[in-house]
Amino acid sequence: MQEDFNYHADIYSTNKHPHRTPTSGGVPFGSGLNTLSNFEYLDFRRIKWATCSDASSADCLTPKGFTFMRVALSPQTSLQDNSTAVYADFYNLHADAGTEPQDNDARQSNINQVLSYLNTWSTGNPVFIFGDFNSRYSRTVDTAIRNLLAAGFSDPWVELQRDGVVPTAESLCSNPSTTDYCETVDKVFYRSSPLLKLTATEYTYASKLFLQADGKSVLSDHNPVQANFTWSSASQLRQSPLWGGPHGTWFSDVPSLSSLVNQKIKTSSINLRGSARVDSVGLTLSTGQTFKHGANGGSLSTLTLGADEFWTQAKLCQAQRSGRTRIFYIRATTSSGRSIATGVEQQNAAVDCRTYDAPAGWQIVGVLGQDGDEVDQLGFVYAPR
Repeated sequence: MQEDFNYHADIYSTNKHPHRTPTSGGVPFGSGLNTLSNFEYLDFRRIKWATCSDASSADCLTPKGFTFMRVALSPQTSLQDNSTAVYADFYNLHADAGTEPQDNDARQSNINQVLSYLNTWSTGNPVFIFGDFNSRYSRTVDTAIRNLLAAGFSDPWVELQRDGVVPTAESLCSNPSTTDYCETVDKVFYRSSPLLKLTATEYTYASKLFLQADGKSVLSDHNPVQANFTWSSASQLRQSPLWGGPHGTWFSDVPSLSSLVNQKIKTSSINLRGSARVDSVGLTLSTGQTFKHGANGGSLSTLTLGADEFWTQAKLCQAQRSGRTRIFYIRATTSSGRSIATGVEQQNAAVDCRTYDAPAGWQIVGVLGQDGDEVDQLGFVYAPR
């Protein structure tokens, strides 16, 4: 949702979604951006635009910008299988409005800010970007949304309603819209990843579902956009659930591993640093590729694997330190039953531990998560043996 200001309490009073973002406030304090979801999410953030313009309207009146959340498309914890998970990163935005030169510049800056952010925080992940872009392809000087296409994102409206051809002629929608062929300023973009393939299956303006009781009057000055997708896990790389806290900087071995999937790879050594907590996690592949995440504190422990030995299990324990959840302990176990560990495996109510087993026929070949001076959050990347 965008422009969720004065009617937030009314909307939430009857809404049944199990996962809902808390309001950031009304005008002029809040961004008006909120998300209602059937899927669990983590690491929710609000980011204000670095540039705004009041040339056409009062775009600088509220802290407009975008939100970020990592959504678990499959349960993070399952009685059947707690070792694999499927995540996608969701960005909801409200870009600068207007058509004056200053507005176009601000909107261009807005989209570039999102791209810069996701290049850091969504590396290796599938991504959805949606919201009120205040932008149309038919505006030749309005190039903001074309930046997303150039960055490898797809627009399901262009794919499914425009036969893959980006329009240049204006085709404005009525409200409620009687066709899905016309163009609105509200957009959806998506990008698959080496972990997950996304396919757009439907794009429509669900205007008839958002009418008042008389069946004619609209509930919003924008046509509601509905985009449906299917997803499938990749055949060469998968991941475990994430454990730990949303602190530090995001890292992922997925982009590097995706370039190696046509080779026979395995972990040849596991390299851990730690003392009271986990300072770094690293590994070396049979190709010679080396990964390391975290810092250089603690003591280094290394386990060299045999030719027919694979990293198949990992145990993680998380706990609080200075108000932040961090990884306090990791134990890596191989297919031969050998193990290496670092940190402190505390046994008390304040410590929460999880054990992840690579699916049958798979192995751990990389990691992802968030780090700084220590490892704050961690997950594992699987590849076939």
